[in-house]
Amino acid sequence: MSAASTLATRTKHALQNRLAQRYHLRGEIDRMDTVGDPTAIARALGTQEFPWGITQALSFALFRTYAVPSIGDLLYKTSQFTDSTQKRYDDTVLLLDAPIEHGVDSPAGRAGIRRINQMHGMYDIPNDDFVYVLATFVVCPVEWVNSYEWRSLTNHEILGLTNYYRRLGQLMGIKDIPETYDDFKKFYDEYETAHFAFSPDSLAVADATLDLLGTFMPYKLLPRAVVRRMSFALMDDRLLGAFGYPKPTAVERVLVRGGLKARGLAIRLFASPRTEPLFGRQTKQVRSYPDGFRVDDLGTFAPGCPVSHDAGTPRAANS
Repeated sequence: MSAASTLATRTKHALQNRLAQRYHLRGEIDRMDTVGDPTAIARALGTQEFPWGITQALSFALFRTYAVPSIGDLLYKTSQFTDSTQKRYDDTVLLLDAPIEHGVDSPAGRAGIRRINQMHGMYDIPNDDFVYVLATFVVCPVEWVNSYEWRSLTNHEILGLTNYYRRLGQLMGIKDIPETYDDFKKFYDEYETAHFAFSPDSLAVADATLDLLGTFMPYKLLPRAVVRRMSFALMDDRLLGAFGYPKPTAVERVLVRGGLKARGLAIRLFASPRTEPLFGRQTKQVRSYPDGFRVDDLGTFAPGCPVSHDAGTPRAANS
C-alpha cells in the first residue's frame, strides 16, 4: 500500500470516527421522551447540539414579532426595547433560560414563567398575539437549524420542541395552542400574512435591536451598515416589507446564507461535539448582571411596585 493510500485510509477513518462522535448526542435525544420530558430534548438541542444556532433563531423569532404592530407598538410604548435594549435582551434570555435549564415544572422554571406572566399581566394583550409569539419559538428554530446548522432536526426532535413550547404556553395561560408543528406553522404563516404591517414605532424597536446586534462579536468588528445589510440578507420579503427595509441583492443573500451553511459544514466535519451545556446566562451576549441575578428581579415592574431582594428565588451566577 502506498503512502498516499495509507494517508487516505487514515483520514477516512478519522473522519468517520469524528462523525460518529458528532452524531452521538442525536442518538441519545432520539431515546428521550417527547411527551413525558420534552424539556430534556429542548435543553439538549439548545445548549449542546445547536447552542449558537438556536440562540440566533430565538432572537430572530422575537425580532419577527415586532412586525406585528400590536406587538411592536406596545414594546415601543414601554420604551424598554429602545432605551434599555441590552437589559431587555438579557432579561428575555434569562427568563426563558430558567425553564430550559431547570425544567418548566421545577420551582426555578416556574419562577421564570411567573415573572413573564406578571409582566404580560400589566397589559391587555390579545390571545392570538401570544399564540403567534409562541409559534415563532417553535417554527424559527426548526427553520434555522434545517437551513444553516451542521445537520437537520429529526421528526422526533421537532415533536419534542413542539411539546416543550406547548407546555410553556399552557403555563403562560395561553389559550387555543396549536397541537402539532404543522399546526403551529400554519398559524404562523396565516397570522403574518394577515397582521404584518409597517409601523414607525415597530421600526424603532427593530432598529434598536439591530444596533444591539452590532455590539456582539463578531459583528462589532464590522461597520454598522454592513451588519444591517447582513441582517437584511437573512430576512424574507414579508418581514422586509413590514419594516420597510431595502431588499438585499441576490449576491448579498448568497454570501450571507452561504457563509452560514459553510459554518455548518465545517462544524460537522471538523468540530468536536460539546460535552457540557451552554446556557444563556453563560454567554458573552448577556452583560447586564456581572454579579449574578435573581429571577424575581428580572424584567419590568408596574410603577411603584417594590422589588424585594431578600426573598424569592436565589441569586444565580452567570457561570
